[in-house]
Amino acid sequence: MRLFAAVLPPEPVSDELARFVAELRKLPGAGSVRWMEREHWHFTLAFMAEVPDEAVPGLCERLERAARRTAPFTLALRGGGRFGGRALWTGAGGAVAELKILAGRADAAARKAGLTMEEHRPYRPHLTLARSRGEADFRPYVEALAAFESMPWTVPELTLVRSNLPTSGVPGERPRYEVVGRWALGGGAGAAGGAPEGAPEGAG
Repeated sequence: MRLFAAVLPPEPVSDELARFVAELRKLPGAGSVRWMEREHWHFTLAFMAEVPDEAVPGLCERLERAARRTAPFTLALRGGGRFGGRALWTGAGGAVAELKILAGRADAAARKAGLTMEEHRPYRPHLTLARSRGEADFRPYVEALAAFESMPWTVPELTLVRSNLPTSGVPGERPRYEVVGRWALGGGAGAAGGAPEGAPEGAG
C-alpha cells in the first residue's frame, strides 16, 4: 500500500484557505491547471511509497514513538511558492523548526521499520494547491499568496495516510485518501492507531 505521514490543517484553517483559493481561481489561466481538493490539503512529513502489509504494524509503532517524543506546536499557513511551472503551494509559518523535527522523526521511523526511503533532502514544508501537466505560469498566484496568512493552530497529532490509486481507468479520476493511523503529539489523549478511517476522494 502507498503510505505517507502528514500534518493535516483543521477545518477552520482549511475554510480560510478555501476562500483565498477561490480568489486565486479567478485569475487568468486558472482553468488550465488542476486544483487540489481541500479534503486532501496536507503537509507531507515522509512519503513511504509502497509499504508491504507486514511492515505496517512496525511502522505504526515507530510513528507512535515519533509522535510521543514531539510536543504539540503551533503552525499557520503563510505565503506560497512554486516548483517551476508544475506545482503551486502555500507554506508554513510559526513553529516551522518543530515541523521539520517531526518530519525528520517520521522519516527515521520509516527507515527503522525497514522501508526504503529516498535519499535525505532538506525538508521544505509545503501544502500543494494546484498542479500542471505542462509548464504553467504560477508567478501571479505566488505574488497573490504573499499576502496570505491563516489563523494559527496547535498541531495535535501525526497522521498516517494511505493513497489508493484509481482503478476505473476513467480519465481525470483521482486517488482516494484513507487515514490509517493518528497519534497524539506528546503522547497525550486522543492517540489512536487502529482500524482505517475513510477519507473523501481527491488528490494531494
